[in-house]
Amino acid sequence: MSDTDISVRIEDSFMGRPCNALSDKLLQRIGDKWTIKVVVTLSEGPMRYNQIFKSVGGVSQRMLTLTLKNLERDGLVSRTMYPTIPPRVDYELTERGKTLFEPLNALWTWVEANHAAIERDRQAFDERS
Repeated sequence: MSDTDISVRIEDSFMGRPCNALSDKLLQRIGDKWTIKVVVTLSEGPMRYNQIFKSVGGVSQRMLTLTLKNLERDGLVSRTMYPTIPPRVDYELTERGKTLFEPLNALWTWVEANHAAIERDRQAFDERS
């Protein structure tokens, strides 16, 4: 049986579940380093742009703007503009965005629990190579 005879090839699935273009894009977005950091930051509550910028170390203003815009487009972040001078804009997680925090927090907990061992394994591998 050739790979063309299989209805769902391995590269077209994730953990045995069929993937499509939208699920691929969502997994890429959610797995993005800046998305993770912004969602974790906003889990503390609504924030202004500069608060987010200061909390998410290393992000450029352009990348933060793109990340917030994409999260808003996906319905994970809401943007509220207040008619003050100067204008005030708050960002916060939507109800759907809040549900993303739990699996991201679990992933972060896993990283914290395993990063030292992974670093040791990397060093051992590099020494063997």
